[in-house]
Amino acid sequence: MLAPDAQITCIDCGGRCHLLTPPSEDGIWEPGDVVAYRCEDCLDRWDLVLEDDDDVRRGDGPN
Repeated sequence: MLAPDAQITCIDCGGRCHLLTPPSEDGIWEPGDVVAYRCEDCLDRWDLVLEDDDDVRRGDGPN
């Protein structure tokens, strides 16, 4: 099942970024969904596109 990480590491400062985007009403995340994170240290916002793990393994992800 595809789901974003609750936390990621900030590329700018190395701090912890927390997921801002709630799941859809049905709770299902789809490849191509955009999720937002906010860093608790530098307050940068990161918008990421979810990718299907199978696409990444095959090298079929976006170029």
